[in-house]
Amino acid sequence: MQLTRFTDLALRIVMRLSVLDEGESSTTVALAEQLHVRPTHAAKVVTALGRLGVVETRRGRTGGLSLAASARDTSVGWIVRELEGPGEVVECDGAEPCPLRTDCRLRRALREAQEAFYATLDPLTIGDVAAAPTRTLLLSIGSGPSD
Repeated sequence: MQLTRFTDLALRIVMRLSVLDEGESSTTVALAEQLHVRPTHAAKVVTALGRLGVVETRRGRTGGLSLAASARDTSVGWIVRELEGPGEVVECDGAEPCPLRTDCRLRRALREAQEAFYATLDPLTIGDVAAAPTRTLLLSIGSGPSD
């Protein structure tokens, strides 16, 4: 299973925001520079994370982005499920449905593998995946001139 670039970027953004000091914020442009992505793509991801209640945004001169107060305890599995949606690993019912879809053992096995993937991510929180040694790396990418 491979995550979409959107979900991958969302996880990197929340990890980066999770190491900011309390009261500190970042901007979408700064995050985009730090994570080597286009600002427009980062902005779309930040909007989705805001809708999920994971990221808080403040407009204006003193505005910026920060992790929501309770987001450090948010399950990585939950975030991935919300962003990836309910789809299956393989699209069996698409425009040209697979003739084996009604009673396919492979489809069942792939669905079970997908659930195992999520089950591995469910107990992990944003705080867990942003802890040392990753924390040091996350802090180092934010120490450049874009902050």
